Amino acid sequence: MGKSKTTKFKRPQFNNVGLPVNAVKEVAADEEEHGDETCPADELLEKLQSPSADVREFACASISRVVQQSQTIPGLLQRDAVRRLGPMLLDSSVAVRETATGALRNLSACGGQEVCEDMVKHDVMTPLTALLRECCAGFECAVEQMKDQKNAVEDVANEAVNLLWNLCESSSQALSVFNKSGLLDVVVQCLERHPQNVELAISAAHCLHTVTEDNPELLCSLNTAVLGVLENVLLSSQPGMAHTLLKTLAAGTLWNMKASLPAARQAQTLNAVVATLSQCLDLDTGTLIPELRQAEEARHRNTAAGPDVEEQAVGELAVQEMDEEEEEEEAPKHKRNGKAVRADNDFSDLLPRGKEELREATALLTAQQTSLEIIVNMCCSDDPSDDEWEEESSSDESDMGPDGLCDGVSNLMSPLCLSAEVHGALISHSIPEKVLKKTEFPRKEAMDVCHQNPSWRSLIKKMQRVQSRALTCLHSILSTMDAESLGGAAALQGAAQHLSTLVFGAGEIPKDEEFLEAVISAMRSLLQMIASKNISQCMTPQQLMSLSEAATRCEVVSVRVNAVAILGITGSTLAKEKGTADTLQMIGNGLLQVATRDADLVVNGEALDALFDVFADGDEAETAAKNIQLLPALKALQPVFKAKIRKEGRGKYSPQQLCVLDNIKVNLRRFIGYLEKMVKK
Repeated sequence: MGKSKTTKFKRPQFNNVGLPVNAVKEVAADEEEHGDETCPADELLEKLQSPSADVREFACASISRVVQQSQTIPGLLQRDAVRRLGPMLLDSSVAVRETATGALRNLSACGGQEVCEDMVKHDVMTPLTALLRECCAGFECAVEQMKDQKNAVEDVANEAVNLLWNLCESSSQALSVFNKSGLLDVVVQCLERHPQNVELAISAAHCLHTVTEDNPELLCSLNTAVLGVLENVLLSSQPGMAHTLLKTLAAGTLWNMKASLPAARQAQTLNAVVATLSQCLDLDTGTLIPELRQAEEARHRNTAAGPDVEEQAVGELAVQEMDEEEEEEEAPKHKRNGKAVRADNDFSDLLPRGKEELREATALLTAQQTSLEIIVNMCCSDDPSDDEWEEESSSDESDMGPDGLCDGVSNLMSPLCLSAEVHGALISHSIPEKVLKKTEFPRKEAMDVCHQNPSWRSLIKKMQRVQSRALTCLHSILSTMDAESLGGAAALQGAAQHLSTLVFGAGEIPKDEEFLEAVISAMRSLLQMIASKNISQCMTPQQLMSLSEAATRCEVVSVRVNAVAILGITGSTLAKEKGTADTLQMIGNGLLQVATRDADLVVNGEALDALFDVFADGDEAETAAKNIQLLPALKALQPVFKAKIRKEGRGKYSPQQLCVLDNIKVNLRRFIGYLEKMVKK
């Protein structure tokens, strides 16, 4: 059926966090002054034309808050809110500029892709481009400026870069404007501010990481100056997790630019990129997060006035909103160019100024998640793949086995193409070992610290996501490297034991879909490699059956596909051994149930393909097939499967999936013929 492909990670699409905390506080204060609890959209938009800068700022900040309720967005768009907010980006008041840009940023984040495209159609890029140019000119302005005013310009720039990032991720038209308007130089200028303003630099790095991915038009215009700025970021030695995140994003951008690098610098740059990712993964979140929390407590104790109660409450509100958003979005949902796009919930730049330690902890986890995603992309081939059916057709006549069947599971995980340079860099920096370490469950001490404080509670999900990304990364590594590179039989057995502990160690198989999807894909890759090398593995068929049963209750198609593939791998291995007929019978019954009852044709097909491999040859398989009445069961299933493909296929499944399903339909007919010959012997 082909080789398994790893989903390539795209950069975050949105920063769904809403109104900056200082704007929330200002709105609250203004509302008391105006005595107005909620302003209708018409009234707020009218106030944008007020001669008073304070009223205009109040209106922008109110809109910024209102758009966080998604049901309000259509009404604002109908009232031409984007076109009316656009000129506010160039308002004479710096405060109005910041709140207007923040309002549009929130609109882009909370409105989603369609709203972003609508914003671009309403020409928001023109004032945004002008604003960014003015901000960057202000960075190096020769005129003496007060410190607060300079910070205000950088705060405006930060909001503007975040808005630009959202728009370019969601709109190809925005990306085209970015390419043609010379905005690359502007964003690079913001990145160069990293010694003075790491928050602005991180926003710029996020934006660069997005716009340089799959954008050949931009990559053609890259020059050595841009490369130099990124390399300077990698070489910076400033301490702190924010700078770790900044360096990680710069590394990801350099990886995106790999095809445009001068040949003489490619090897050196690749090594620097992998070294940066390696250093990030070396950081122990289980130790650092409790230490950061202790540092926060110590700072509060040493502050005579104590933490600002209002500020703390606002910070906890932002975190609570973040938690609600993550509950709604447990895993990648969006797709762009056929690849998963995860929405970003990094709210660290909107935390109150008194939350430095929480900012650091958030930056640490974001950096590690990003590092793992970059490694996944390094291991990915650039061929398009389908996210729900990850196998390519291989039913060409040249692939036929001795029984006339397509070569199935035996070739599912053949190594993908990984260049010698990338392979060497990953191995020399011990990336496989470090990734395996990150697949462990978050340490209890760090989890307890986060459970105990509402502001830190959102980090629990972030720690779990780092683990899931590490498991996906492990799957990629197993799919692209050979057993010897990974340490041979002993290392693979150790990895299998570790995955077994993750899944079966608690007595009950975890139900979290994101974790289950990641761990089962890693397990499939590992078991395939172990089977191909005839290495004994520690997971019993009974355990794998329980995993398969748990997977059948999961709504994620890839989880169910991988679960039946694992049964196929295990069964085809057992079929070569003596005294395994009873176990093969158990596996066969499980696969037949999935092939018959699962609602998804992709899963039905994978179960049939697994059956072909398990019962293809051998006395034990022949005995088990007779005991479970495999031949009559498949004969009864054949017309149902064909009718289901005919009825549901074209409207519900991709051409690639249909091609694979057609191959399985052909194989089913041939396999039935093979079983009939066995019966007549």
